[in-house]
Amino acid sequence: MDRPVIARRSFMAAAAVAALGLGASGAWAQGSSGASNSYPNQIIRLVVPYPAGGATDILARMMAQKLQEAWGQTVIVDNRPGASGTIGNDAVAKAAPDGYTVLLGITAIVQVPALMPKLSYDVLKDLQPLALVASTNSVLVVPKSTPVKNLQEFIAMVKASPGQYNYGSYGVGTSSHIQGSLLNLQAGLDLVHVPYKGAAPLLQDMRGSQLTAALIDMATVRPQLDTLKPLAVTGTQRNKLLPDVPTFAELKFHSFEPVGWFGLFMPAGVPVPIAKKFADESNRILHLPDVVEKIEGLGMAPGGIPTDKFARMVRDDAAVYAKIIKDTKIRLD
Repeated sequence: MDRPVIARRSFMAAAAVAALGLGASGAWAQGSSGASNSYPNQIIRLVVPYPAGGATDILARMMAQKLQEAWGQTVIVDNRPGASGTIGNDAVAKAAPDGYTVLLGITAIVQVPALMPKLSYDVLKDLQPLALVASTNSVLVVPKSTPVKNLQEFIAMVKASPGQYNYGSYGVGTSSHIQGSLLNLQAGLDLVHVPYKGAAPLLQDMRGSQLTAALIDMATVRPQLDTLKPLAVTGTQRNKLLPDVPTFAELKFHSFEPVGWFGLFMPAGVPVPIAKKFADESNRILHLPDVVEKIEGLGMAPGGIPTDKFARMVRDDAAVYAKIIKDTKIRLD
C-alpha cells in the first residue's frame, strides 16, 4: 500500500539515509576505517526512555548484555522516563555523535511529533535508525463473553446502541488510543475513549467487562487469550500466534499496516563506519537462536532486518501516523 509522505520529512530522511551510506554503493562501503577499528574503546550508554521493568527495558538489557559479550566493553542501560519518552529521546538526539550514546526507541518516537509539534528535536533529522530489535502487532480484543464472532458483528453491535460502548487504551496519544480513534473514524463508530495508566488496570476492567474493547499489543494479549476474544490485528500479515484472526487490511480498513516496533538509534552525525559497526553487530545478535527465542517468548517478532529497510519503516510510519493524528484530531494536553 502506498503510504502518504510528508515532503519535508521525506527529504530529511532521504538525506539521512544517503549520509549513512544505505545505498548499494554508499558510504557503508567505507567500512573498516581507523574509527571503526578502535570502536568501542569506552563505555556505551544505551538510553531507554521508559521506566525499568517494561518490554523496552527488557530488550535493552538483553542487547546490552550481548553487545558487551561480543566486544568486551561495558554497555550500561540508562533509564530516562518521562514526557511520553521525549526526555530520553531528546538526550540522545543532543548527545555527542561519537557512537557511545544509543537509544532504544519505540513506535511512539514517530507519533509524538504530531502530538507535540514544539519538540526540541526532529526525529527524522536528529536521530539515525540503525537496527530493528523487535516488532509486535496490536490486537483488537473484546471480553470473551461478548456475543460477537468477528469484527463485522462487533461493528453492528456498537452501531445498534449508540453511546453505549467504549474502548480502553494505555493513555492519551498512545498507539492503542490512535488505533481506536482510527477505527471509530473508518467504521463510523462512537466508542468512548477510556485512557488507563498501563496494561494491568486496563486488563482488569476488560476481564470484568467494564470495557467493551481495546487495541493492545500482542505481547500483552498472549497470556490473556482465555479471557479475551481477538477480532483483528494490525500489520500486513496475520500474526502466527493468531493465524485465524484477520488483519484490518483484509477487512478493508486502511492505515492499520504499521506494527509496534522497538529500534536502535544514534544521534545524527555519527561517523559512518562506527554506525555501521554497531548496526551490523546488533543485527548479528538479533539472529542468534537464544535471542530469537527470548523475543518470541515475549510475544514479539525478532528484528534484524537491513538498516535501510528499518530506516524506511521509521520514515513511512512517521508519515502514516502524522496523517492519522491530524484526521482524528488527537492532541496531548
